[in-house]
Amino acid sequence: MTVEGTAQRKNARSSSKRTTAKKAAPAKKASPAKARTTGPTEQAEQDQLVQLLTPEGERVEHPDYAIDLSPEELRGLYRDMVLTRKFDAEATTLQRQGELGLWASLLGQEAAQIGSGRALRDDDYVFPTYREHGVAWCRGVDPTNLLGMFRGVNHGGWDPNSNNFHLYTIVIGSQTLHATGYAMGVQKDGADSAVIAYFGDGASSQGDVAESFTFSAVYNAPVVFFCQNNQWAISEPTEKQTRVPLYQRARGFGFPGVRVDGNDVLACLAVTKAALERARTGQGPMLIEAFTYRMGAHTTSDDPTRYRADEERAAWEAKDPIRRLKAYLEAEGMVDDAYLASIEEESEALGKRVRDAVRAMPDPDHMAIFENVYADGHALVDEERAQFAAYQASFADADAVAEGN
Repeated sequence: MTVEGTAQRKNARSSSKRTTAKKAAPAKKASPAKARTTGPTEQAEQDQLVQLLTPEGERVEHPDYAIDLSPEELRGLYRDMVLTRKFDAEATTLQRQGELGLWASLLGQEAAQIGSGRALRDDDYVFPTYREHGVAWCRGVDPTNLLGMFRGVNHGGWDPNSNNFHLYTIVIGSQTLHATGYAMGVQKDGADSAVIAYFGDGASSQGDVAESFTFSAVYNAPVVFFCQNNQWAISEPTEKQTRVPLYQRARGFGFPGVRVDGNDVLACLAVTKAALERARTGQGPMLIEAFTYRMGAHTTSDDPTRYRADEERAAWEAKDPIRRLKAYLEAEGMVDDAYLASIEEESEALGKRVRDAVRAMPDPDHMAIFENVYADGHALVDEERAQFAAYQASFADADAVAEGN
């Protein structure tokens, strides 16, 4: 099941220092982010959010997930989020201008992606969906390389082994199986690394995800499942997907789960670091539910105004991940106007580079789609190639006839 197929049916690397793994336990209540709820039980579960930075930008501590970052590292997280948001906005605009066929925005999810992405070591391996633009940024994938597939000129645009960042996966949930299998291989090789799989709240209802949970638990695979619960599976709200908080699903498979404030970049960094170290040290898989919000449309083919209220978005805008980190940095005197201006200048330069790169992308060879399908060739592919070549030639023949007249 693909993301756009579902929409139609509805009609609507930077390495980090190692840290000691810490036990996933109920979090200390500290100004939890609030969201759409169905009753007192759900509100009680939201109070279990791991949070280190409140929506107002105040630093709080957590007994199980401590983190101590330098001013330079904190400024780096802010820069990452700002530049990622700029790139995402440019891609959305380019799609509206007809330069891309489709785009899946990450607006509002920058903290979940940058925090978890910066928790990774170089030798860890990432299996993304189609929205992990911030994680790709952390892994050193050039932003312009993300756009080729959405423009229709390539199948991905980067070598996954260069950055340990797999190609984007459009099929919902299948990458969790790929991640689990890869993690089982890492385990058999005796490598000191971990694997992380990203997916959304809607994908958690897919059978592939349940199967990956089963295999990873039984084989104690070194994999972290990172679910970005952005509240909406296209037009379907979370309460239509599950009767319990998503992180609790891990319990039924025999491994721990934790819910983190997905708009808190510090909490996402701390929790993901601990989960990855836990996996590396042979303690098996873990599920992280990043409780966040999709500020924009599911993709540029979606109209969220048809199924969600403006008041809901406004409530989440108050928890904006970039704004809260900026407030903390300013309160602590870690940034000044000159620094913020430099980031804005860098942001504008990135936007221009993305625009220029997309418009300069050459059209692909029409026959390239038939290459590298099978290592040794295949009769059916050869037949299809010949049929397509004849089809293309028919246009040239028609043009020749027209010019002759």
